[in-house]
Amino acid sequence: MKIEKKNILVVGLGKSGVAVARFLKKNGANVTITDKADENNLGQFVSEIREIGIKEELGYHRNETFCESDLIVLSPGVPDTISPVLEAKKNGVEIIGEIELAASFIKEPIIAVTGTNGKTTTTTLLGEMLKKSGFKVFVGGNIGNPLIDYTDSKEKADVVVVEVSSFQLDTISAFRPHVSVLLNITADHLDRYKDFNEYVMSKGRIFENQDHNDLAIVNGRDIYARKTCRNIRSRRLFFNSEDETENKAYINGRTIKFNLPDCKEEILDMHKASLSGAHNLENISAAGLAALAVGGTINGMQSAIDEFQGLSHRLEYVDTINGVRFYDDSKATNVDAVARAIETFSEPVVLIMGGRDKMGGYHKLESLVKERVKTLVVIGEAKDNIENALGAFAPVKRASSMEEAVSMAWSSTEPGDVMLLSPACSSFDMFQSYAQRGNAFSKEVKYLKVKEK
Repeated sequence: MKIEKKNILVVGLGKSGVAVARFLKKNGANVTITDKADENNLGQFVSEIREIGIKEELGYHRNETFCESDLIVLSPGVPDTISPVLEAKKNGVEIIGEIELAASFIKEPIIAVTGTNGKTTTTTLLGEMLKKSGFKVFVGGNIGNPLIDYTDSKEKADVVVVEVSSFQLDTISAFRPHVSVLLNITADHLDRYKDFNEYVMSKGRIFENQDHNDLAIVNGRDIYARKTCRNIRSRRLFFNSEDETENKAYINGRTIKFNLPDCKEEILDMHKASLSGAHNLENISAAGLAALAVGGTINGMQSAIDEFQGLSHRLEYVDTINGVRFYDDSKATNVDAVARAIETFSEPVVLIMGGRDKMGGYHKLESLVKERVKTLVVIGEAKDNIENALGAFAPVKRASSMEEAVSMAWSSTEPGDVMLLSPACSSFDMFQSYAQRGNAFSKEVKYLKVKEK
């Protein structure tokens, strides 16, 4: 992709936006960056772009700037449906995302991981499997390290492992991973997509530019994942399939068997694994297939599994107080993620849910709440919707803050119970991020422990 002397607009001033702007300016482009937020809300990012001399338009979007650009690069959180972007499209301006821009400059093989749930765990674990197998690996994308950082780095990897969201896939044109991994597709982001089918099609774009030299690794038991790969050109490897003749990763109790074409059977032992739940066995299966497909070793994979401690805010154990265990699952921002969390526990669960509604349909949790949740504490903008959907299946308490939510939940527990923060919603009504929300929960648990001593 030629960028020298082009007038390029970067939309969205955040970590990715700054990294893209820096890369473009370094490579001779005339760069402007725009964000609807004003500089008081953008913090250090403003000083960073001013340091490198990037033209800025903050606090507003100017249609003329969009339409007069040669190229527009959208940061991951910016929809490609906002009015100035649509106007620019009408005027023939090329619109791409940061992932598309970065990948066009990468020659090393890319493994891309997407799915509604489990992306970050799978991407991180896959990176560790390959590192333990002796590869130099860059791990980035939606996981927190912009892919453009790798493009701009002097140190090159053997393999690039990237987490890709549906929003990022919406803005690809030629992005072509050598290995694509699709973990699952369940209702999410329906506040942004027209309907569920549009969201499914967005996820399926990960296979769009692959050919017969590439691999698609797909959850064989997920009907929507299977739907997206019916007519793709790449070779398919299924995990978690009910059809054993096509299953290339078979979960058998605490072992996972891999049967790749033209390779001997390999087995991973899960007895030392700290990741719990059936969903994590699926994530490990997918990561293992991807690692083996590019030359990872079973010994390296086993070492990664044995040492991997999981990620923050994803069913993260916080503490035990008077026989009650506390778990922070703040990253569970959709209904399916909450279902997977509840299913992990055999003990009675006191569940804290709520935040900004993503229109995922809480009724899907009815049977699980009825069977396993002894009390439901609701918070945030979505608390009315959650109570209306699930109030007939468990006692409901309404809280106005995380402090009040933990206090109300604690009053409903007894020794042997689990208190679980698993919101099924985004955090942006009360918190800046799911991480801040999870940290607030953990902070209240620490205060509770002090009080109960």
